Amino acid sequence: MFPQRAGRRGWRSFDLQLLLYVLLLIGFGIAVGYSAGHGETAAGGLPQPVKTLIWSGIGLGAFFVAARLDPAWLRALALPIYAAVIAMLLLTLLVGTRLFGAQMSVSVAGLDFQLSEISKVLVVLVLAAYLSRRAERVRSPSTIVVAGAIAAGPTLLVLRQPDLGTALVFVAILGGMLFTAGAALGWLGAIAAVATAAAPVWIGMLADYQRQRFLCFLDPNADPQGACYQLVQALDAVASGGWTGQGLTAGRHNQLGQLPVQSTDFIFTVVAEELGFAGSVVLLGLFALLIWRMLVIAWEAGDGFGAMVGVGLASMVAFQLLVSVGMSVGLMPVTGIPLPFVTYGGSSLISLLFGMGLLESIRIRSRRPPL
Repeated sequence: MFPQRAGRRGWRSFDLQLLLYVLLLIGFGIAVGYSAGHGETAAGGLPQPVKTLIWSGIGLGAFFVAARLDPAWLRALALPIYAAVIAMLLLTLLVGTRLFGAQMSVSVAGLDFQLSEISKVLVVLVLAAYLSRRAERVRSPSTIVVAGAIAAGPTLLVLRQPDLGTALVFVAILGGMLFTAGAALGWLGAIAAVATAAAPVWIGMLADYQRQRFLCFLDPNADPQGACYQLVQALDAVASGGWTGQGLTAGRHNQLGQLPVQSTDFIFTVVAEELGFAGSVVLLGLFALLIWRMLVIAWEAGDGFGAMVGVGLASMVAFQLLVSVGMSVGLMPVTGIPLPFVTYGGSSLISLLFGMGLLESIRIRSRRPPL
């Protein structure tokens, strides 16, 4: 049965808290992005904050378009959506341009688009459609196998780029959604055990620079002036921030260019160095509020598909947060995963805002009263 259209009554359920937390995180990203690119000019002659504002405007347009989409139609179109994901990732492999050592973007009119970013959101929709239809048989091994196969297609294509970080995000989305859907913990544990046991095999399949990053995670001092340079500088920058930081545009590692790709992979180190422990706690607090609100919307959805979409998107944001922050403080290997809403980049920001719009669509059409 199709849910009601988002009329005036539905729009009264619009979740202002979700939008507020998103806008605050974007504002946080603009501030630290300004500091990270202080004194530099981004490609196209525009400073990073200006480009981020432009992308934010486009992304907010996508947000409100997504908020008007009927979740029932998205569920019905799961197969074409999955076909589009595979096509986009194949296109990236065929005609993509290299970015940070991987063939992960497609150039259109001089602009680079990472199609893997929107693919993450679309895979959430596909998995949500499948798991909501299998709600009564979710503990069956066949459900886990098919869901794994759905996620395996995009994961393997992204690994071919090679983009280990995004591939791991697909795995995290799958795990979070299966766990919440009620898949048998015994089967999930067995799969995790096999994956752990096979770690030496998949580490050997990584590209040389990816393997070096993993070894640096185990011992940052193994090659501090070479392969481990990024991690060593990141750890020094975080430690130098202290309780209150050195101030925006005043961080030594950031302003002297001692930390490569500080606007993208290591944006959290800019936060820790220039805003200190206090600023880091504020940022993490905003993420906690956002993820809490996403899970509340999932709980209030009133149907399996909406709940699974909310859980899948929350799993995506939480995992990217965990890895992005973790690799900056030496708790995770360096994998190049963006910090949601904060890392400099248009594809990620627009895709995330589209995903948040889908959550608003689910909230607007929910039959449960808001918490």
